[in-house]
Amino acid sequence: MNIVERNIDRIRRLCNEYKVAKLYLFGSALTYKFNNESDIDFIVTFKNIELIEYADNYFDFKFSLEDLLQRKIDLLEEKSIRNPFLKKSINLSKRLIYG
Repeated sequence: MNIVERNIDRIRRLCNEYKVAKLYLFGSALTYKFNNESDIDFIVTFKNIELIEYADNYFDFKFSLEDLLQRKIDLLEEKSIRNPFLKKSINLSKRLIYG
């Protein structure tokens, strides 16, 4: 059981608190390459949030994940991934953990 699986209930509570519609895990956390030095990669889609609240919500969510998991978190917003090769690679391996 990896660090994300051990904390899934807490992660889901954070998702609810920070108005997350969907949260995916991708990258090394889903492979044998994941180790004590690895960061954790997530893709997030938020529910409708007022623009004025967006940045605070995004960074508060990111920092809350880092505090919980004690790891650097790479948090990408799904709609911001424009590179088609990166998008295809991520879509082939990502795993929905909330939403």
